[in-house]
Amino acid sequence: MNSALLALLALIGYLVAYSTYGKFVGKKIFNISDANRMPAHELRDDVDFSPARKSIVFGHHFTTIAGLGPIVGPAIGIIWGWLPAFLWVFLGSIFMGAVHDFSTLVVSARNRGMTMGELTGKIIGPSTRYALQFIMQLLLFIVLAVFALIVGTLFHIYPEAVIPVWLQIPIAVWLGRELRKGRNELLFGAIALLLMYASIFLGIRFPVILPGDQQTVIATWCIILFIYVFFASTTPVQVLLQPRDYINSQQLLVAMVLIMAGLAIAHPEISAPAINEKAFSPKSDVPSMFPIMFIIIACGAISGFHSLASSGTTVKQVNKESDTRLIGYGGMITESFFAVLVLMAIGGGLGMGLVVDGELLKGEAAFHHHYASWSSANGLGAKLGAFISGGANLLETIGIPIKFGASMISVFIVSFANTTLDSATRIQRLSLQEIFRDEGGKVRKPVNNRYMATAIIVSFAIVMTFLKPGGQGAMLLWPLFGSLNQLMAALALGIVTVYLHVKGKPVIYTFIPMIFVLALTLWAMVENSMQFIGDREYLLGGLSVLVIILTGWLTFSSLAALVKKDNKPL
Repeated sequence: MNSALLALLALIGYLVAYSTYGKFVGKKIFNISDANRMPAHELRDDVDFSPARKSIVFGHHFTTIAGLGPIVGPAIGIIWGWLPAFLWVFLGSIFMGAVHDFSTLVVSARNRGMTMGELTGKIIGPSTRYALQFIMQLLLFIVLAVFALIVGTLFHIYPEAVIPVWLQIPIAVWLGRELRKGRNELLFGAIALLLMYASIFLGIRFPVILPGDQQTVIATWCIILFIYVFFASTTPVQVLLQPRDYINSQQLLVAMVLIMAGLAIAHPEISAPAINEKAFSPKSDVPSMFPIMFIIIACGAISGFHSLASSGTTVKQVNKESDTRLIGYGGMITESFFAVLVLMAIGGGLGMGLVVDGELLKGEAAFHHHYASWSSANGLGAKLGAFISGGANLLETIGIPIKFGASMISVFIVSFANTTLDSATRIQRLSLQEIFRDEGGKVRKPVNNRYMATAIIVSFAIVMTFLKPGGQGAMLLWPLFGSLNQLMAALALGIVTVYLHVKGKPVIYTFIPMIFVLALTLWAMVENSMQFIGDREYLLGGLSVLVIILTGWLTFSSLAALVKKDNKPL
């Protein structure tokens, strides 16, 4: 299969889906109307609630939900073959992921910008509120600790990315100030983007390598990142978050265009097998595709973290309700198309040339070397390395030197991971404050202060991170992340389904995706729980069992709400 042709067909499919199915969901299911006042105006505080142009909010949402997900998931999932990975990414995003992001954004917007935890209590029942809040806090806690470790590790692996990533902060602050003055968004955005690319040359010329062994370097970066994330997540959104995410989104869109140009010129055949028979061999160490692939490939298909972003930070910046289709549905399918390009860069670009111990491997030999086993493809460096190598090969065909191309890709990888880090911190702080909100709507002390609430969150993350040397304590709960993330997606769809039922709208468009994702996730969670207990990982096993119990309660409560005939209006 030609990689350029498949990417083109996918792009056409996404555009058609946005113009048809996305419009159908917005018009027929939710009756999108600008007459509905947005929380960004109603509750404006110019810290978390601050309306912005849809291009700015699209940039924030896109970069927050993307992170490393659409790279890491497909980079592992292709081990079963490019065809199942592609189908899950393409169809999953159109009929599940984009509907999930769009619908949670709209429902939150119509309920004063509440997060999914607070919405559960209002829509399903007060007794369910804390159950979902626990799952949310656990998921976000893992994201905060692990992403600090990941970014620290990436700074160690790619020292040339350090200067560009940190210079992005003053560039973003400058851009934000100019945009607030009413400057031309496209012109000043382009200037900021050019400054970012110029900083990449600085990064290549002056890579930042901290003294010490690997554990010491990563631990040092983790400390620096926790200090940064405290200030970044408490700073008003229009000062740093909005302009920085706008730059990041433009940076990725340019990279996507360049990769597409590389595919068009090189148009390599996909050297990865459509179905990798070696992965299904009884002698293979690759786990079963069902349900694991649907858990590993989350971002790009459907991801529960997206509902936390939609109802956490994004909804608080939306200017008018008609913007939600581009931001929610459009943001998700754009991320999904990026995941397709990742698959093409690995499946096609990697086969253009992979140097191993001085030997140049091409075609299937390059793919099968990188994906020789589950363990060989499962490390962070291996996951990202396949995309960086394949992507740099494609960029070289349009005249970009392979070293600069690899550095450019590594910079936006680290930038996106950093974006997810501080956005997740802000989302967790907002969720924590909702937990301690009384019936009158007032947040109890001490978390009523955003600095104190953030300090509590960051402090707990620091403690877990340094339970093991080199920040490896962050990985203690990581085995729970994939299942928790997809579980959050199913539960969020359940909340939307009940909302639609109460409004007298058809629920099939969210109910079927909810059942599909819930069934696969519970299947994976039960298998994981048995393995954790068998391996005497009692903390992981205990948390898994607890989450399964809470999920059963939330699912039962959701189904009970669906059959009730006396639901009160929302």
